[in-house]
Parts: sequence; structure tokens; C-alpha cells
Amino acid sequence: MTGPLPLLSAEPSPTRRATLVRRVRLLVAATIAYNVIEAAVALTAGTLADSTALVGFGLDSVIEVSSAAAVAWQFTAADHERRERTALRIVAGSFFALAAYVTVESVRALVGGDRAEHSTVGLVLAVLSLLVMPLLSAVQRRAGRELGSASAVADSRQTLLCTYLSAVLLVGLAVNSLFGWWWADPAAALVIAAVAVREGRDAWRGHTCCTPVISDSGPTSDGCCAPGSPR
Repeated sequence: MTGPLPLLSAEPSPTRRATLVRRVRLLVAATIAYNVIEAAVALTAGTLADSTALVGFGLDSVIEVSSAAAVAWQFTAADHERRERTALRIVAGSFFALAAYVTVESVRALVGGDRAEHSTVGLVLAVLSLLVMPLLSAVQRRAGRELGSASAVADSRQTLLCTYLSAVLLVGLAVNSLFGWWWADPAAALVIAAVAVREGRDAWRGHTCCTPVISDSGPTSDGCCAPGSPR
């Protein structure tokens, strides 16, 4: 297993650093705003359709808001590095809380044979998140890596997780609606829980691929934040 490539040059200049900090703050604010709306829609639609996956997706949005708020809190300090570890712990704890709740609800639904109803709102929400969240995640991850901020990168991974969960949610809802496979909904929720556990573990350990790689042409990616790459 290989880790991130080593830092090859000095940190960003003070001016560049200030620009990156402002960018992270704006991205965190955008993430919070989107996820507040996403959570409200998903939780309402999930409750109406009795969909464990949709409710789990909504709870992930709530947790993503808490994660982004932790990073926002960190970057309100002039010396934001001093709050790094605490912010990381909050992000990790958010993942674990989501995984625990969704696992319990998924098992309950599978054992009890609970059948989720069709949810057009849920399907539209999943597609919209697939379009929006990758963009927010990529820009924040790039800024966080250049800053060398593990918490900013961890939060961007939380946002990227939302993209994966959107795909899982979309498949689960679509299969349930098209073929009546009721178990697809709680099964999709269990996938959400499993991914959340892995991301929580990595955030807790600080394995967030935050080390920037600097070359003559500027910061570059070492690929460690790509899906499925070694941490």
C-alpha cells in the first residue's frame, strides 16, 4: 500500500493561502445551503414513501451539514490549523453516527419486510445530487490539498460520498419502482452505511490524502483521492 507523494516545495504564499481559505469558506457555505435543502426534501419524501434508503440519504445530508459546519468553525480562527484535529474528529463521528442509524433501520426493514413506495421526488433528488455534488467536492478537495488541510479534504470526501450515495439511492429507488423488489431499498441503505464506516475510519485516522504535491507548474493531484485508490 502506498501513501501520498511527498511535498516537493514550500507551502503556498500568504496571499495564495488567504485566497484558498476564502475559497474553502465559500464552498463550505454552499455545501451547507444545498444540504439543508436536500435533507429537508429527502427526509420528507423518505417518510412519506417509507423508504429507508431515502431517509438514510436525508440523514447523510444532515450529517454533511454538521461536517461542513465543523470545517467552517475551524476556518473562522486565524490559526485554523490548531482546530484541525477537533474538526476531523467531528467529521469522523458524523460518518459513524450515520452508519449506525442506517444499519439498524435497514436490518429492521429487511427482517420486517417493510415495502417502500415509489418516490418521484426521491428519484429527481438523486439525479440532481449526482450533478451538483461532484463539482463542489472537486473544487474543495483541490483547495484543501493545496492548503494541506486534512479537515477540508475530509469534508470534500463527505461531499463526494454524497455523490456515491446518490447513485446507490437512484438504483435502489428505480429497481423498487420498476420491478417491485422491495428489498432493494434497505439493501441500498446498507451500502450507504458500509461506505460511511470506511470514510469515518479514514477521517478518524487522518487518511484524507491532504498532502499536496507541488511541481514547477503548481499543485497537482497524486491520485490518492480517486475512488478505489490506496489510502
